Amino acid sequence: MRLAIITTHPIQYNAPWFKLLGEQSGVELMVFYTWSQTESGVKFDPGFGKSFTWDIPLLEGYDYRFVTNTAKRPGSSHFSGIVNPTLIREVEQWKPDLLMVIGWAFNSHLKAMIRFKGKIPVLFRGDSTLLVTRGFLKDKLRHIFLWLVYHFVDKALYVGANNKQYYRKHGLKESQLFFSPHAIENTRFNVSWAPGEISAKRKDIGCSDADFVVLFAGKLEKIKNPFFLLEVAKRLQDDDLKIVFAGNGKLEADLKQRAKDDDRIVFLDFHNQTEMPLLYAGCDLFVLPSFSETWGLALNEAMASGKAVAASDRVGAAIDLIGPDNGLIFGLDEYDLLVDYIRALKADRSRCRLAGEKSRQIISRFSFENLVKGVLDASN
Repeated sequence: MRLAIITTHPIQYNAPWFKLLGEQSGVELMVFYTWSQTESGVKFDPGFGKSFTWDIPLLEGYDYRFVTNTAKRPGSSHFSGIVNPTLIREVEQWKPDLLMVIGWAFNSHLKAMIRFKGKIPVLFRGDSTLLVTRGFLKDKLRHIFLWLVYHFVDKALYVGANNKQYYRKHGLKESQLFFSPHAIENTRFNVSWAPGEISAKRKDIGCSDADFVVLFAGKLEKIKNPFFLLEVAKRLQDDDLKIVFAGNGKLEADLKQRAKDDDRIVFLDFHNQTEMPLLYAGCDLFVLPSFSETWGLALNEAMASGKAVAASDRVGAAIDLIGPDNGLIFGLDEYDLLVDYIRALKADRSRCRLAGEKSRQIISRFSFENLVKGVLDASN
């Protein structure tokens, strides 16, 4: 089986399963990257407000090509940011037996879906949900448009329950859907750290062993809703509470200004991938309070690290990953619900540890092996 994958650029969450998929017997894989400007490995991320290079290999163990992107304003944040005049020709010349497209909302990706539909099977992978509404008329028009888009898909890979509901809403049948979960390198985060290493990390970030450490890791931008945690800190005045923000972004200066009189709030710069496992290990609870999040892979990372987790009900992964034994799902105005949960964990640290153990059990199903299994099942 010759499988072509079209996606925008190398990312840390895809490279491992591309490699694993390419290692499967009978599979010949070629990944076509459509944002050619990222070939150098250096990428400017407007959310973090800086350029960086991931410190883990993203182009090893599988075959790939960067296809020239001629967009006037290249990028993956808008439909016209990915324009590849030679993409269809290059894919045709490689002669795949089937095509997988990751994300349709780009000029070249949608054109490829339309071109290859009916010629070879077209698989689609995305993680959209129905959690955020735009108003009756906008939702109705969007539904009609998306029904047309998914008409060009033969089979879709769903990452979780909310994503599956989204596909069903837009015309795909149960027989067209295959579970292929969002995953991270679980073993890289599931580390048995020496007590001294965790203590040293906590000390390094301004926390003691006695502190209860709540971690937010991600872009400091509006959609991530970091101010939610400042309100929680205001309502929970315990001296042994620390709330750690790890990341950069447009809201950084405002957050620091609002928190300047509270020495329980800690700000850290962006941490690259190899630094993240020990950072997670140093916290007690990970919180993702986003206004909108199609999945939220930071939850996977925290859970693989053996941590209790909490997320807003707008986080796509929450329904799949969080239950009463390992965390909390809260509404965007339910500050006190999270306050009470933190108080309960602080009062009973054994409950916190047990929640972390349950997180590791749950996240074991969300693995690259099961992701690849879903791809192979859909390919038959």
